[in-house]
This record gives sequence, structure tokens and C-alpha cells, in this order.
Amino acid sequence: LKAIDQNMPDLNYTKEQALGVAKTILKPMWQWHEFAAFLFFMFIAARILYMLLQGIRFPNPFSTKVSRKERLQGVVYMLFYAFTLISSVTGIYLKWGGDELKEPLEAIHKWAVYWFPAFVGVHFVGIWRAEKADGKGIASKMIGGE
Repeated sequence: LKAIDQNMPDLNYTKEQALGVAKTILKPMWQWHEFAAFLFFMFIAARILYMLLQGIRFPNPFSTKVSRKERLQGVVYMLFYAFTLISSVTGIYLKWGGDELKEPLEAIHKWAVYWFPAFVGVHFVGIWRAEKADGKGIASKMIGGE
């Protein structure tokens, strides 16, 4: 280790220099984050528009005519769309809004790190359970259509 230490240049950076390097490294990541968020928002907006024009395609969680399982599915989908809307609005505010609400909205926006993977996990478990029970071929229908 001493030989390595002797060959290493002295890396005494100021805080400002270190922050400049970090920002240079992080800038492309944030560009991809914003691009992916824009695409995600457009897909969700198209999905909501489709649902409004064609009718809602998930069970109504407030209907007493559907089973408990279908109500749970409806609740999960409503939470997904609500959280997606919240993430989109807070992200837009963080990008173009003021500083007044930045700190609390940033905390709310970061919740997506937890809720989105949880929703994906719940979704895949639901697909797997449906394939094992009464929804044979549901994954094929979702990908290829009926």
C-alpha cells in the first residue's frame, strides 16, 4: 500500500472544486431522470385519456357489486395513478417552481423511490396469482392484446 500511496498524486480539493466535479458527473444522470420522467408522464397521460374515452378498465373499488379481490385491485390502481400524479406534479414544481415549497415537495417526490418498486412488485405478484388461478393467459393478453 505504501508504494501505491507514493505514486498517487496529492488530491487536496476545496469543497467548491469537489462540488463542481460532483455536479459534472451528476448532470447527465439528471438529464436522463428528466427525460424518463417526461416519457413516463406522457404514457400515463395517454393511458388516462384512453381510459376516459374507452371506459375505465380496472374494477371500481367503491362498487358493492364486485368481489373483495377486485376492489383491492381497484384500490391499487387508484393509488398508482394518484402517486404517479403526485410524483409528476412535485417533479414539475422542483424543476420549474419556486423555492417556497421545495424542501417538503422534494421529500414527497422522493417517496417514488419506495412506492413505484412496491407497485411493480404487487403488480407482478398479482399477475402470477392470476396465472395460477382463474386468469390463465392474462400476461399474454396484456402484452399482445385479445
